[in-house]
Amino acid sequence: MLPPTIPIFPLPNVVLFPNVFLPLHIFEPRYRQMVEDALKGDRIIGMVLLRPGWEGNYEGRPPVYPVGCAGVITHAERLQEGRFNIVLRGMEKFRVTGEDHSRAYRIAEVESINEPPAENCRAEMRGERRRLEALLVPQPERQRDPKVPSSMPDEDLVNALAQYLEFEPVEKQALLERDGLLDRCRSLIELLEMKVIVSRHSWERDGVH
Repeated sequence: MLPPTIPIFPLPNVVLFPNVFLPLHIFEPRYRQMVEDALKGDRIIGMVLLRPGWEGNYEGRPPVYPVGCAGVITHAERLQEGRFNIVLRGMEKFRVTGEDHSRAYRIAEVESINEPPAENCRAEMRGERRRLEALLVPQPERQRDPKVPSSMPDEDLVNALAQYLEFEPVEKQALLERDGLLDRCRSLIELLEMKVIVSRHSWERDGVH
């Protein structure tokens, strides 16, 4: 369980998922202080996505999506001028219920979001994982050179793909907000299928000219 308040780091293009690693370069003074304080405490930072229209008020406290993912700092490298390179490992989802304005950086009042246990959907996940792997790597290629490790747990595979594939930030946010592994995997498959269709149409159109 998360503490009732955690520092949050809002960005316009980054969504963190549970048990996935995220490298970050920290250079803004308020967030350098956030990292300093986190390293002295429980090392927890919550990642949240900024809502569209944040540009005019980035230095302030522009609106964020209410669902984020908390991470723990597993590595921190101090650089010149107080900057940091850090690595966060995703822990669990949370919902922002309020905000504490007592610091220069943002602190959110949060409640943990418990997802359905992955063990409850193992049988259904077997079929969904096959669909997902078939979209990522064609069958003949997969037999020669397995790019999707079969030993990788379902949760780690789905969350890592959701974080690292080239989706729009709002698409990643929607994946994060899905209620558990099976829903997230199915939505991931739908996104990938849609991108395959779009790229095929684009290729056919370009081929005509």
